[in-house]
Amino acid sequence: MRPTVRPPAVAGAFYPGNRDRLESDVRGYLATAESVEIDFELQILIVPHAGFVYSGPVAATGYQLLEDREDLRRIVMLGPSHYVWFSGLTLPGVDYLETPLGDVAVDGPGAAAALKAPLVADSPVAHEREHCLEVQLPFLQIVAPGAPVVPLLTGDVDPVDVADVVEPLCDDQTLLLVSSDLSHYHDYNTARRLDAETVQAIERFDPAALGREAACGRTGIQAALHIANRRGYRMRTLDVRNSGDTAGPHDRVVGYGTFAFGG
Repeated sequence: MRPTVRPPAVAGAFYPGNRDRLESDVRGYLATAESVEIDFELQILIVPHAGFVYSGPVAATGYQLLEDREDLRRIVMLGPSHYVWFSGLTLPGVDYLETPLGDVAVDGPGAAAALKAPLVADSPVAHEREHCLEVQLPFLQIVAPGAPVVPLLTGDVDPVDVADVVEPLCDDQTLLLVSSDLSHYHDYNTARRLDAETVQAIERFDPAALGREAACGRTGIQAALHIANRRGYRMRTLDVRNSGDTAGPHDRVVGYGTFAFGG
């Protein structure tokens, strides 16, 4: 039986569609990211998911931590569905996810384990146009080449239930990668104030303090905070900026944050 592949939906739009240009851009973001250190083993990483010119520098601040992570054997991905409504969580129902850099394998055992939960289903339609997980793949292909993924989109679902599904997959050699932007389409100063409140809630490990407008991937962030609380993780805020800081005007910005958790 031939392997099934999800083709890229936003190559040439959110990131370069040319292989060489894409690799050069990703390596450039990683090379110019501010160097950070954490005093714990990275287990959860929250990163933004806009076009690379906007959020790539912020995401790279976290991805650089994976460049020397030789023990990583799997990456569980959580991101919000932007285009299709559903309840629960969905997998793409394919064997591979394609980008201009090649194919990323879907972790078969991890996907099968997730599908045992009643809240999880395969939905190629939900993943077909979605960008939030796809834009993470080129970074993963550079910093964690060969690591398979369990790509889960969140729909209408309780964050505690998401944590219950995901936590059993998260052993010491698995990274939980949460894809989320922060505030959307406020002026620069308003966005900075709102995002500062969101950062404070994340730093307090307080999922209930995250309002509906705090982050488009709020459910994934809340699930990650529940897991971090259960496991007694520590955290560090690595980078918080918005599109006005990177490549956009100041009158209508999107917020971005990168956060690391582990023990």
